Amino acid sequence: MRAAVVTEFGTPDVIKTQDWPDPEPGAGEVVIEVAVADVIFVETAIRQGQHSQYFDVNPPYVPGGSLAGTVRTVAPDVSTDWIGKTVLGRATGFGAHAELVRASAAALVEVPAELNLETAIAVFGDGFTALMLEDLAPPMHGKNVLVTASAGGMGLLLLQLAHNAGAHVIAAARGQAKLDLSKAQGADVVIDYSKPGWEKLVLEATNNQGADIVFEGAGGQLGATAFTVVKDGGWFSAHGAPSGGFAAYDADEAARRGITVKGINDLRADTTSTTITGADVIARAVAGDLKPVVDQVYDLDHVADAHTALEQRTLLGKALIRVR
Repeated sequence: MRAAVVTEFGTPDVIKTQDWPDPEPGAGEVVIEVAVADVIFVETAIRQGQHSQYFDVNPPYVPGGSLAGTVRTVAPDVSTDWIGKTVLGRATGFGAHAELVRASAAALVEVPAELNLETAIAVFGDGFTALMLEDLAPPMHGKNVLVTASAGGMGLLLLQLAHNAGAHVIAAARGQAKLDLSKAQGADVVIDYSKPGWEKLVLEATNNQGADIVFEGAGGQLGATAFTVVKDGGWFSAHGAPSGGFAAYDADEAARRGITVKGINDLRADTTSTTITGADVIARAVAGDLKPVVDQVYDLDHVADAHTALEQRTLLGKALIRVR
């Protein structure tokens, strides 16, 4: 089969399209013929050799997590009823940016007729994380909610969830196009965080009280600054790292100010306290609660270009990888 392969840790040009061995399903698994796959920022960091404490992967490997496609074969312990069905799934380990991929049968979700494949996969991965954050966060109705990296794939979904919950939503992003998109998706206030002193505008938008809830998807110094505008007794998630690592914060200060902080471990399937499922994500998408915005679709030979767009933060919404 053909696959996009990270040949070594490094810049996007280490990703090469190569022939790769066809996978065989292990116990409890299926093999899916991939039609379209998701691509998210954390994959660019993994490609550079970062986050090894969270992701056990070494080159050469095939990147990509969430995917949509047709079940081709199943393991002996998996029902043959899956064969031929159009499904959403998550690659075992990694491997979604390939023509064929192994996935756990237990986590498969059949794609409903109401959603086309691109919409379904665009909402599947980011929607899963967004709903976990919604579940972990306090009720948002009537609260000041700050969403950073608000024009990214997950930022837009969090913005929609906060808006639909009746929050006063403050969206922070970089550049007018991203601010316009955030406004169109339900933000009450938009702030360009590439400009010095942006945190003062957040405080102004909250009557100098600070944000009750912060969904922090930018990371780096932007994330650290976002932590400073959390209200005493508030809630803060440090789930994004596109600006260089997850948001740094002083744990002693958080304890002193009564701020609840959630990090990446609270969003991992093996460590989270939430009970969100892929079926929940698709049900919320069908109900209209989650409406992904797809900006660019790249073919399998241009996965490197998708990584570059993510790293340069030029996307308005999501990028996807079209395999077939």
